[in-house]
Formats: sequence, structure tokens, C-alpha cells
Amino acid sequence: MGKTIIVSNRLPIKVSIENDQVSTSASEGGLATGLGSIYQQDGNLWIGWPGIEITEESLQQEVSSQLSSKNLKPVFLSQDEINQYYEGFSNEVLWPIFHYYASIYASYKESNWECYKQVNEKFCDAIVSVAEPGDTIWVHDYQLLLLPGLLREALPDSTIGFFLHIPFPSFELFRLIPWRNDLIEGILGADLIGFHTFDDATHFIQSAIRLLHVTCSSNVISVNSRPVLIETFPMGIDDKKYEALTTEPAVQEQVDTMRDMFKGKRTIISIDRLDYSKGILQRLEAFNILLEKHPEYREKVILHMIVVPSRDSVPQYQELKDHIDKAVGDINARYRTLDWNPINYFYRPFPLETLSALYYMADICLVTPMRDGMNLVCKEYVASRTNEDGVLILSEMAGAAKELIDAILVNPNNVASITDAILQALNMPLEEQKQRMKAMRSAVSKFNINQWVKNFMERLYDIKQQQSSMNTRRITEVTEGAIKKIYDKTSQRIILLDYDGTLVGFKGDINSASPDEELYELLGSLSADSANRVVLISGRNYTNLEEWFGHLNLSLVAEHGAWQKQNGHWESMYGLTDDWKQQILPVMETYADRTPGAFIEEKDFSLVWHYRKVEKGLGELRTDEMIGSLRYLLNDNGLQLLMGNKVVEVKNSEINKGKAVLAMLQQNDYDFLMAVGDDNTDEDIFKALPGNALTIKVGTNISAARFYLKGPEEVRQLLENLTHAAES
Repeated sequence: MGKTIIVSNRLPIKVSIENDQVSTSASEGGLATGLGSIYQQDGNLWIGWPGIEITEESLQQEVSSQLSSKNLKPVFLSQDEINQYYEGFSNEVLWPIFHYYASIYASYKESNWECYKQVNEKFCDAIVSVAEPGDTIWVHDYQLLLLPGLLREALPDSTIGFFLHIPFPSFELFRLIPWRNDLIEGILGADLIGFHTFDDATHFIQSAIRLLHVTCSSNVISVNSRPVLIETFPMGIDDKKYEALTTEPAVQEQVDTMRDMFKGKRTIISIDRLDYSKGILQRLEAFNILLEKHPEYREKVILHMIVVPSRDSVPQYQELKDHIDKAVGDINARYRTLDWNPINYFYRPFPLETLSALYYMADICLVTPMRDGMNLVCKEYVASRTNEDGVLILSEMAGAAKELIDAILVNPNNVASITDAILQALNMPLEEQKQRMKAMRSAVSKFNINQWVKNFMERLYDIKQQQSSMNTRRITEVTEGAIKKIYDKTSQRIILLDYDGTLVGFKGDINSASPDEELYELLGSLSADSANRVVLISGRNYTNLEEWFGHLNLSLVAEHGAWQKQNGHWESMYGLTDDWKQQILPVMETYADRTPGAFIEEKDFSLVWHYRKVEKGLGELRTDEMIGSLRYLLNDNGLQLLMGNKVVEVKNSEINKGKAVLAMLQQNDYDFLMAVGDDNTDEDIFKALPGNALTIKVGTNISAARFYLKGPEEVRQLLENLTHAAES
């Protein structure tokens, strides 16, 4: 096992320099806490920006030397890079769009994008300089979306995980970003892509499918035949640490002081970083309504509101702070008395011991962001409630709401509902408080930070194992060499080839996928060998195949076996009828009329619904609806429904590629059997052939075939190499 390299925008420590003296202090962040056990192990490493601009080479060397002993490697950024990559692109494009504030705060500057690319490349260079074969690289968050792709290019065989700690927006918002395709391609360089919630993972998959037209099966996206797993990992906290803090003398002393100070009053806490996504103004408005409409709670309730400074030099954030200051001032001026202040407002960070005391002492915790990736404040509050009392009011828009379902959940846009939630919390019986808190504490304990790391690393290992097993199935030079030897020694060969998706790529217009001269030449060479019987077995109608391939010495099978051309004549399968079409066709036409881009292809003994040109999502929806409407008609008429690549075919149940192939195998004693196909209809062939047959799936989905190739180009190359082997 190699080492683990963690990569994030910031290192998990704070670096400061005074009088050319370098000093460091630990970070209290959740990520730093959670991954501390990994990067501090011997041989492991954390790479990131030290948090300040350091231009002097001697100081850079001094910082690097000090951090090296802590298993940290700095990436030094200039102030210009910080301004454009971090403050510019990361926080003026990605942050607002990913938090659904595109129209208000997003700013698209080409220079910021160029700097974002350059800094991601700088991080890549830093990793490549220390990475070795067998290492695991775990990239974190929105500042480094391009990094997995850059690493995949530089270190093709490396193990790369990526985790996004903020929400991923719906496709409608994400597509506003001018450089959206580059960002998706960058993220897809990873082997495992992690999100806090199922919604975020779904949004990413939809964006990847619609922008890059990648193939996706469930939560696995195929990128150049490399499966990439998209998974949900709700991030936790070190719950034992927060539990233990409540028993420390320094914390208990502060708890006693606060209780004496606010004796007889109910306390609500609110802790946030200064940001427009946190819903601070809406929270203040809800508290104001409480005091205005329910005067009985005046002098009975206190809101402790801590806002941690963040980017307050940015005009938007300065404006937000001004609004908060004004709202707090108005409420306090309106309602306070000589011995009661409604809001205790602090614009500064507090030490962990003070936060722990607040968590332990507060009757209610108010966490109502407008949009948040996870939000760990609510989990810290729950972990600190060792007496199993207290009430958590939580925004539906926070990722934690998917786990802490026993909180009072609110829509942060509905200010009145937040007021109602505060009232409900103030009047909640102790028994109900304990019931809810006990369930939430169990969830926080079970899905703690260590479990989060363990789950991610296990799934990363799983997907690498899957990739490895697929590599063993792929036809390599060694495999091809073995196939050639068998091919050379045999004299009665049958080669079964699908057409669309196997010998040619898919086209938007089914009639434009006509064979090219290279394919004619290849099939001619194959069929010229007297030892070969080449069978083209396709879902296309027989007139189409006759027009394209009738002049070649091939056996042709059309409409999945309904028609066969042997000895120069086309014959249909005995006993087939198309009387059922008069019932099925009107239903399919109804759905085609409602679906722009869809059309129906009528064959002699089947009907085909095509939706390749239909908008992504709508095609699948209409297809599901149509299948539901046809279900009983299919059963009544003894029909079969075949799902292909953006097609659905209705045909007689007697028609089957596998049955057609079995009939052919009885005509001769073949010593070399080979079948190549790309979709579900070809699975019937793979299953029908004996175990010693060479079965090849085009693409990498789960298949009964023994081997796979990436696409039509590789299929043609294999066939060409076989013809050359026979000639030599």
C-alpha cells in the first residue's frame, strides 16, 4: 500500500509570520479534525495553501521545512492568484451558483477562470512531485474541481478520490457557468466522487449526462470505459470530542457563569460564518416577529448570535454585515429593558471551550441556512447535549436535515414557519425533547467523522477493484495474441457480428449510419477466407441490410432473427404475424406525437420507438409511460419488449437473436465461435453460445460476454488483425 495524499485549498493549520519568524497553530475545522488521523500517519501527506502570501524564497523554505515535520506540504500562492483563483472564480462563480445565488452574486471573468486553471495546475505539479505508484490521492472541495482531471492525465493509473463539501446545483443553474464542461471533465478524473446528499449526487450525474453525453448506469458513469462511482457520504463530526468537552472544568465554569447571568431565561444559540447563504437576516426577522406578536416571551428569551468574520472586505459581505448590525440594533433598541437584552450579538470567533459551554447550556439551537452542504454546527450541538434535552431547529436546505430528521425542520424562506418553530421549541415537553434528542445523538454518533473517512476509503477501494477486474476482461495485446493462435489453428469458424454500435458508431439519424469503404473491405477480407462464415445479425430491416450488404458473401439476419438470408434468398421465420400492430401502433404514435424528436420505425414483424434525439430525461420519462400503457397489450398478444440504446422494440416473442444463432450452429460443427455485440439484444447470443465461444461486449456494462472492447474502432482493429494473422 502506498501513502495517502490529502489535497485541499487550505492546509489544516494556520501559519503566521512576525519579524521573519514562522509560527503555526492547529485549525479547528471539521475537515482538519476528521482527516488528522490520516495525514499524521507516517508517510502520508496533506498538500494545500498555507493561508498567507509568502514571496521570499528563504521564508518559503523555512515554512516548507517546518511543515514537513508535520506531514504537510505547502503550495505557495501570490496575492494576485489569491484574488483571482480564490476570491474571484471560486467565490464569485462557484460559491454563488452552487448555493443558488447565481443571478445576484455570480460574476464571470475570463481572467479569473484562467487563473483558476493555472492554480489547479500548480497544485497538480506539487502532487506529481511527491506521488508514487500505489498512492491514494484525495482531493477536496470546489476550489480544485479541475485537479482530478489534471492528475488523471499526469498519473493515469493513480487512485483518485474527490469530495465536494458544498451543494452541487441543479443542471439549470450549473449550465450558466461558461466553463461548465471543463469543470465536469475535471471532476470526472476521479475514481470516486463524493457528495453530502443524494440530491447533490443526482444533480451532478444529470449535469454530466446532459453536458458530456456520457453513459451512466445507476450511479456509475463510464469515462473512456473507466467506471467512475458517484456516491453519497454525509460528513460527521468527532462526537466523542464534543461529549468530553462538556465535562472539562473550564467548560463547566463557563456554563455556571452563563446560567447565573441568564437565570430564569430561555436561551437560543445561532453560530454562523458571515455569508449570504446562512439565512441570518431571515432568522433575525423570525425572532423579531416572535417578540412582536408574542409579548409574553419578552424578558424570557435571549438569542446568542455569533457571526464569525469572513471576507468582510468584499462589498457584498460588508453590506450583509451592515444589514445584520442594523437588524440586531433595531430589535434590541425596540424591546430591551434595563436588565434584558433580546440579542447578544458577537462578530468574532470564540474558543472551542466557549462554544462547548454555549452548546451545553442553550435550550434551543437555531440552524437555518438558505442552502448548505452539510452544516456541522447542528451536529456539534447535538453531540454536546449529554443530558439528552434541548431542541434543534434545522433548515430543510442543510445537508444534515437528511440525517437529523427528529429536529424541527423549517423552510428558511418561510420566516413565519421559523417563528412557529421557535414557539414549538419553547413549549416542547421535556419527554419529547429527550425522545428527539436521543434519536439525533444516535445518528450523530453512528455517522461520525471516522465512519465518514472509513466509508469513503472503502468505496474508493471497491471502485478500483472493479476497474481492475474490468481490465482483466478487456482484450489486451496478450489476449489478442491468444485469440490469433486459436484462430490460426481452426478451420470451421463462425463470426457473429452486430452492426449498429458494434461495427459503426451510433448516429442521430438511423439512415445515416451506412457502411464505409473500410468496413466493406474488412468484411470482404473476412468472408473471403473459406474457413469463415461471417454472419451480420442486426435489428435493422432486411431491405436495409440487403441494400448495404447484399453483394457480399455474408449470412444476413435482420430484425433480430425474423428474417434470414442464406444461400442467396431471404426467408422469414415460420408462423410470424403482424396483426398485433393495429393495436400497438396507435398507442406508440400517441406518445411520439407528444415527444419532440421521437419517431417510430415500422419493420415487417416489429415496431421500434426511437428517442435518441429527444431531450435527456424527457425521452426516458415518455418511454416509461409508453411501456406502462403497452404492458397489458403485450401480454395479451404474446409480444416481447426489447430495450436497446435509446430504442425500444416491440416484436413477436418467438423472435430472438439467440434462437437464430442456435439454428445456425446446428448446420455445421464449428471449431471457432465468435460473437460481438453492444446492447441487450446481443445478450441472447452470448447466453446461447457454448462456454468455449469468444463472446465480446462493446462497451463496459455488465454482460454475459467473456470479454469487452471499448468501441467500434477496437472491434474493427481486432477483426483486421485476425485477417492479417490468417494471411501470414
